[in-house]
Amino acid sequence: MRERQDARERRRAREFEAFAGGAGGRLLRTALLLTGDREAAERLLTRALARTYAAWDGLGGDDPYERTRQELVARYARSARGRFRLFRRGGVGVGVLARLTPRERLVVVLRLYEGVAEEQTAAALGVSVERVRALCARAVLTVAA
Repeated sequence: MRERQDARERRRAREFEAFAGGAGGRLLRTALLLTGDREAAERLLTRALARTYAAWDGLGGDDPYERTRQELVARYARSARGRFRLFRRGGVGVGVLARLTPRERLVVVLRLYEGVAEEQTAAALGVSVERVRALCARAVLTVAA
């Protein structure tokens, strides 16, 4: 019995490592776009990946990338009121986003970088689709100015 459990744990670890190795770069870029700070992005991603790993066996047919991205968004949204206001101009190629509010950054990153549909973005943020459109439009105008 113990051998089967050990084999399951090894398989789980291998599957997760393959996922993290393949998706880690893009997820880190998403976290970096949200936070604007390499250390904060790495912390955010580490926590999101830890939650995904903890739920790995229960994912069933769910996409682990989507699960991790949702966790990134949720953790960023909860933390944006405080610690992730570290966004600096000129930091790691994402300085143009420094003019945006945390919520605007979330919308821009989800909609324009990740390609998430308006409806999914609205659901993730707990706002209406119209609000997502307005936030995205305002963010694009702010960046373009």
